[in-house]
Amino acid sequence: MPRIDIDAAPERNGTAYPPPFDAPCRDRRRRRLGNAVGLTQFGVNRLVLAPGCWSSQRHWHTAEDEFVWVVSGEVVLIENEGEVVLKAGDCAGFPKGVANGHQLVNRSAEPAVILEVGGRNPEQDAVDYPDIDLMIAGDGDTAYRHKDGTPYETPSGRVK
Repeated sequence: MPRIDIDAAPERNGTAYPPPFDAPCRDRRRRRLGNAVGLTQFGVNRLVLAPGCWSSQRHWHTAEDEFVWVVSGEVVLIENEGEVVLKAGDCAGFPKGVANGHQLVNRSAEPAVILEVGGRNPEQDAVDYPDIDLMIAGDGDTAYRHKDGTPYETPSGRVK
């Protein structure tokens, strides 16, 4: 049945960013709605940002489009051109290959709920994080790396 039980959809909480870049994103909560019904060409997530939480580090993709719609609450969209408040009903999109680093930050006192839609080309997609020493190289490499190409290591010494 194509109807999605949101509470039963696969959940992915927190972040895989290496320290210290993980800290502002630790309280994000995602329900992977597209995965719940077997979508393969694009992903759809219900993202909940607690007060003070970030959706991501500021970034842009080479091979994946992104679209966000604020379902409830409000967030601040931070991108190259500055900041703008997005409230319930507002949406924004980010075409692949456009070097416009972007992120959502919940600066309000209430949780914000966002619907995220994006491509599923992780093996082809490179990701640039313009404000920090972080990147994903693409071409089949989906690991977080320093901008000089060396991989980040986890506290246990394993490469992410």
